[in-house]
Amino acid sequence: MRFVSIGLAALLLVAPLTQAADNPDVTSLSQRLQALDADPGTTSVAAYERLQARQAVQALSEARGSRRAAALKVAQARVETAEVAAQVAVVQREIDRLDRERSELLVEASRRDAARARQEAERLRIQAQIQAEEAARLREQADADAAARADAEGALDSVASGQAAKLRAARQRAAELARQEAELMGEAPPKPADSGTDKP
Repeated sequence: MRFVSIGLAALLLVAPLTQAADNPDVTSLSQRLQALDADPGTTSVAAYERLQARQAVQALSEARGSRRAAALKVAQARVETAEVAAQVAVVQREIDRLDRERSELLVEASRRDAARARQEAERLRIQAQIQAEEAARLREQADADAAARADAEGALDSVASGQAAKLRAARQRAAELARQEAELMGEAPPKPADSGTDKP
C-alpha cells in the first residue's frame, strides 16, 4: 500500500510537467518568465506581476476544453504584463540613477562655480587694493609736487623781491651820485626818478 501511495504521488508530480511539455503555449510562456527570472536586471523587479503570470501559466497548463482558450489569453496577458512591468522598472531604475548622477554633477558644478566666484572675488579685492594703494601714492606725489612748486614760487618771489630792492638801491645810488656831480658842477640837481614805479 505504501509503495502504491509513493507511486501515485510521483505520478501527480510528473503529470504537470508532462502537460507543460505537451503544451507549446505553456512552454513558451514559461520560458519567457524564466528569462525574466534569469536576467540580473529584472530578477528583482515586478515580483507581483511575475507571480500573477506564473499562476496564470499554471492555470493554463491545467485548463481543459473550452476553458483553455480563455486561460491562454489570460496567461499571455499576464506574462506580457510581467515583461512590461519589468522593463518599466528597469527603465525607472536607470532614470533614478541618471537623476542621482545629474544631481551629483550639478552639486559638483555648483562647487566649482562657487570656487571660481571666490577666486574672482579675491582677484578683484587684490586689484582694488593695488589700485587704492596706487591712488594714495599718486595723491602723496601730487601733494609733494604741489609743496615743491609752492616752495619754488616762494623762492622766486624772494629772489624777485631781492632783485627789485637791489635795483631800487642802485637807482637811488645813481641819483645821489648825479646830484653830487651837479652840485660840484654848479648845476641844479636832477629831478629824482619816481622809485614807486620800479618793477623787477
